[in-house]
Amino acid sequence: MTDAATIERRGHIAVITLNRPDAMNAVNAALSSAVGAALDELAADPALRVGVITGAGRAFCAGADLKELARGNGIHDPAHPEYGFAGLVQHFVDKPLIAAVNGFALGGGTEIVLASDLAVMSDAASLGLPEVKRGLVAAAGGLLRLPRAVPPKIALEMALTGTPIDAAQALH
Repeated sequence: MTDAATIERRGHIAVITLNRPDAMNAVNAALSSAVGAALDELAADPALRVGVITGAGRAFCAGADLKELARGNGIHDPAHPEYGFAGLVQHFVDKPLIAAVNGFALGGGTEIVLASDLAVMSDAASLGLPEVKRGLVAAAGGLLRLPRAVPPKIALEMALTGTPIDAAQALH
């Protein structure tokens, strides 16, 4: 079995890769645990100065693993629920974290981007909070962080319609 998230050291940079490409890097408990551990490693190592989080395959992160939730399984790190969604959104690390968005980042994927300090996006990337279309709520901080990152009217449009934006719109 492969790790649900990996950490690779490149000089002073820790590259954390969400590694569930067959599930579009949807967040389950294993991914949350692996990301939380990678962030702990980043925080503890004085040689590491910055973290970059990205996704394996064509998606950055499809959000919560809805199949796991439907089975009644939790998606948070059972050892560290205080780290929040994906082991990241409430996990304080005193080093910059950059989201390298290589594909779509929907729902919790957008919330990971919003919880990061900086974000860079490929031309193929898109962001969105589609929870409203499924009778859910973006409860991992997205509804609070989004209006701090984009104009309030754009944030409301994204949250109330669930319509994603592409990289060009996000840059604008």
